[in-house]
Amino acid sequence: MQFVFKRNELKYRLREDQRRLLEELLAAHMEPDAHGASTVRNVYYDTPTHLLARRSEEHPLYKEKLRLRSYVPARESSLVFLELKKKFDGVVYKRRATLPLAAAEATLVGERAPQGQIECEIATAASVYEGLRPAMYLAYEREAFFARGDHDFRVTLDQGIRCRWDDVSLAGPTDGELLISPGETLMELKSSRALPLWMVEFLVSQRIFKASFSKYGAAWRLQSSRRPLRQQVLSTGGREGLPLVSGPRAGEQVRAKLRRGIAPYVIQRG
Repeated sequence: MQFVFKRNELKYRLREDQRRLLEELLAAHMEPDAHGASTVRNVYYDTPTHLLARRSEEHPLYKEKLRLRSYVPARESSLVFLELKKKFDGVVYKRRATLPLAAAEATLVGERAPQGQIECEIATAASVYEGLRPAMYLAYEREAFFARGDHDFRVTLDQGIRCRWDDVSLAGPTDGELLISPGETLMELKSSRALPLWMVEFLVSQRIFKASFSKYGAAWRLQSSRRPLRQQVLSTGGREGLPLVSGPRAGEQVRAKLRRGIAPYVIQRG
């Protein structure tokens, strides 16, 4: 099964009290989607120098991500989503194919011939990046809704957004380090048209403003903050386009960038 999506995606960060108010509105205007309340599991692919993550953090006009996604614990034969997510001038374009986990993994690293147009597009995009491999595991608890009578407008509410860099597989556990505060919700509004009036009124009344938050970008910043300073400086230079920081104030420049990262909260594994 293969799909193509084109839509605008707007992100907002909600406090607990704002989420409670929103849930009353959602009950009046929307319905849970096919996945309803679920744990979303993702594996993001990247180069050894994290080129895709670094480009995302630069907020360019065009960027893309390659990932695998599942809503249930996966095995090699389990069906998962193979996705290419592109963003150009604020509009999101997503290519999605449904494949067994082992086949999806092999497609991204060039060890399997793609089948069908969407798989070919995803495989072609992946082939551009030398050394592409599983780089980051991201999971979160999501509730998803669509508007009654209009499936074009969707709302997703994500909590417990967490990441890890070991055991990067959809078959692994779902624990990791939190990227947002406990109790905070990341809301995404997805539509190819204008937002409904009731949602606009809610945002205005609660003084909720659009936020710039990339889950993968935030996870990469957290990972970067753990690497030795010299390694970070060297990994951002070279032919892939990010300037090499040098000179007597190099350390100060890099530390200033790292201070803009997100403080980790640890979920104990059990």
